[in-house]
Amino acid sequence: MTKIDLEAVTAALDTLPKKYPGPGGVAGVMQDGKVIAARAWGYANLDTAQPMTAGTRLPICSISKQFTCQVLLATVGDPARLDAKVGSFLPAFTGVLPTTRQLCDNQSGLRDYWALTVLQGAFAEQPFRREDALPLIARMKTGHFPPGSQYSYCNCNFRIVSEMIEAETGATLDALYRKHVWEPAGMKTAVLTADTRHPEDGVVGYEGSDGTGFFPAENAIFWIGDAGISASLSDMLAYEGWIDATRNDENSLYRRASVPPTFKDGIPAAYGFGIDRETIAGLDCTGHGGALRGFRAHRKNARAARLSVVVMFNHEADAHGAVQYLIEAAMGHKPGVEVPIPDGWDGQWIGPNGLLTRLESGRNHADLHHSGGADRLVLAADGTLAAPGVVLARGPQGVTMARADDNTHATLTPLAVLDSADGAAIAGNYHSDELGAELEIVARGGGVYARFTGLLGAGRMERMAPAGPDVWTVATRRSMDAPAPGDWTLVVTRDGKGQVGGLTLGCWLARGVVYRRA
Repeated sequence: MTKIDLEAVTAALDTLPKKYPGPGGVAGVMQDGKVIAARAWGYANLDTAQPMTAGTRLPICSISKQFTCQVLLATVGDPARLDAKVGSFLPAFTGVLPTTRQLCDNQSGLRDYWALTVLQGAFAEQPFRREDALPLIARMKTGHFPPGSQYSYCNCNFRIVSEMIEAETGATLDALYRKHVWEPAGMKTAVLTADTRHPEDGVVGYEGSDGTGFFPAENAIFWIGDAGISASLSDMLAYEGWIDATRNDENSLYRRASVPPTFKDGIPAAYGFGIDRETIAGLDCTGHGGALRGFRAHRKNARAARLSVVVMFNHEADAHGAVQYLIEAAMGHKPGVEVPIPDGWDGQWIGPNGLLTRLESGRNHADLHHSGGADRLVLAADGTLAAPGVVLARGPQGVTMARADDNTHATLTPLAVLDSADGAAIAGNYHSDELGAELEIVARGGGVYARFTGLLGAGRMERMAPAGPDVWTVATRRSMDAPAPGDWTLVVTRDGKGQVGGLTLGCWLARGVVYRRA
């Protein structure tokens, strides 16, 4: 039996309200199928002083994906049985269609539909109905990459899977969750709350920070399959107990869903059936996180150590960081000594898929901006900069970036830094055949702004800033999904005479969207 430092776990739990300040939260730690420590602090609603408790149901958001995949295994069995149905959701797609398993493993290559809502003109707070999703997905004509070759997080993968499950079984997803997972696991109060306008138990999610203050988050999206489940800490700990109780049963749903996946080329993948894999404090862990504006959640299970941790906040603190903090406390893990980053690393490049890639060094670490969030790199013994799943190296050909989790390796193209550029040269109207949507760029008094118009309306004016020659960023700080796409990379394309003919726009979740000048 793995020895757990219970005193350290208790002390770490006591520090969570200060370490991750906000309105309220819950956290629990289990070993050998039993709860060894748990906390609930703060308030589910600050205005009414409603306490946060272990029984308060919170949105678990994308943690729902693994429940959807377990229902798929329980009802359909082999995901390949549904492969012929995928094409009906992508009638305009021109490439090789992904398989159902590739949808479940985030290897489809499809662009994330929550990121695409921005390009289709959506406001963050406007309603997104169940019937809005499939028409948006149906417009997709191309993907990021050939299915099975790489990893890219994509919520609509699971929306398609959930629609196929319901059509195949004739049952609703919430009834299937209850029959195959919630009841067997003893999750007595878990429910499907597909409409985010009405969280369970009167709980309120809060945006903001300890510096700005906290204010109620406004959500109005309908999601199912990719997210939607609400559960209490008691429910989630019951789920962890079920996982532990069935850990040695190769036919159990979680054991089947957590079998390590591979890419099409046979290389091991870190994500499959809605479950990710990472090493924390020397333990191989499986789990997932979840995010909605105003809420954050994360869970991890280390099967060999029979250790599970769950953290949920009704604010936007780092739930993954909190889970890691508790696992490290349980294992008595002490972080390694970070050494200073040598000079000469900082810079910016155009990375894989045309995305702006920036490195900013601190004293003992460097922040790499490329995907949805910054990767914190430290100096490795071989002179590279590394983080879990990411390695940055310098060689004769320049800087290379390997992202094992994405199954990519590329030499980065240096990009000179520009602090100012003539926005009037790119101002005008653009059309995307891929999306069937429009983009207007406006230059006003030195400022440059973009507005997206499409299936969901005409969006806000978003700030643009020059990054390098013919490269701009478009800032999206709030969107329907959370976290927002952040900075999009906009690359201008010119004809043989140097005239602007179009542009390519992308973020980590939705890359390579081509626009032509109208």
